[in-house]
Amino acid sequence: MKPLKFAAALAAVTCFCLPLASGATGSVDRLQQQSSAAAGQIEDLSAQLNQDRSGYDLAAQQAEAASAKEADLSGQIESGAARVDELQAELEDETSNLEQTRKRLRRAERLLAGRLTAIYIAGPVETINVVLGSADFADLSSRAEYLLAIRDADQQLAGRVRSVRNSLRSSVARLGELTDAAEAQVAALDAARAEIAAARARAEASATRFAARSSSRRKEIGELEAGIERWEQQIQRQTAGSAGEAEDKVAAQLGGPYSIPTYIVMCESGGNYSALNASSGAGGAYQIIPSTWEAYGGTGLPHEASKAEQDRIAALIWANDGPGAWVCAG
Repeated sequence: MKPLKFAAALAAVTCFCLPLASGATGSVDRLQQQSSAAAGQIEDLSAQLNQDRSGYDLAAQQAEAASAKEADLSGQIESGAARVDELQAELEDETSNLEQTRKRLRRAERLLAGRLTAIYIAGPVETINVVLGSADFADLSSRAEYLLAIRDADQQLAGRVRSVRNSLRSSVARLGELTDAAEAQVAALDAARAEIAAARARAEASATRFAARSSSRRKEIGELEAGIERWEQQIQRQTAGSAGEAEDKVAAQLGGPYSIPTYIVMCESGGNYSALNASSGAGGAYQIIPSTWEAYGGTGLPHEASKAEQDRIAALIWANDGPGAWVCAG
């Protein structure tokens, strides 16, 4: 249920299918044949629209899935963008640390080079010379302590150079890891954005395709409606039946085997009293949505109700709202 705008033409077709009053001319017969042919074309178009309903439902489901996927990917993009910012901040910190480590290494290397140069110029210190050159035991002890201090300082300097070099290597490795992680995160964001764009494009293309098809068929129905209206006026001028008689006949044949015009039922459900539209929840031969069903006194679900109950409630809806309550009548 829920309507478009070509029911008037289809309702008019029902009128033209009624027998004409006696005394109708051959011209009236020809107009009636044209009207009947137009009615058949409209019914065919209605059937095609009914077949397209599954396509519309699929497009709606795809659009809904695309929206859900977009929401999910948007969350991933948001968290991914935050992670990229974190990685960039870590990169900046690590780059700063790396530069400081390089400066320390350069200073340590300069100190070590200076010390090595001094050792080279002074030459090696012979222990025998230290002993022989000492004035007394106290002098010897002081010189020995001095030599040990120099050796320890040299070892510490060399160790410092090794430590700073190892730190530099670790910083370079960490910088490479952070760079790789940031690039991987950016690639993941790009892939997510591409997936969103593709999903949206598919949904839009599907919607456009069905909209164009529906527009074309509604245009055809509009043209048929205009022709039927002209023929109706001519038939009314040429037939002897009164307007009241015609209205009685239309009312008598309005629903055929149903409570509303047959073409609407065929378009809505194909006449299946157990039909169910999973997207909207509309059910039964008349595709009544649960809220409307309850508003008119129905219990349970429309598609599970008996034929008599569905016919009864559909008749109430028709009496109250007319064709405007059904999509296929609009």
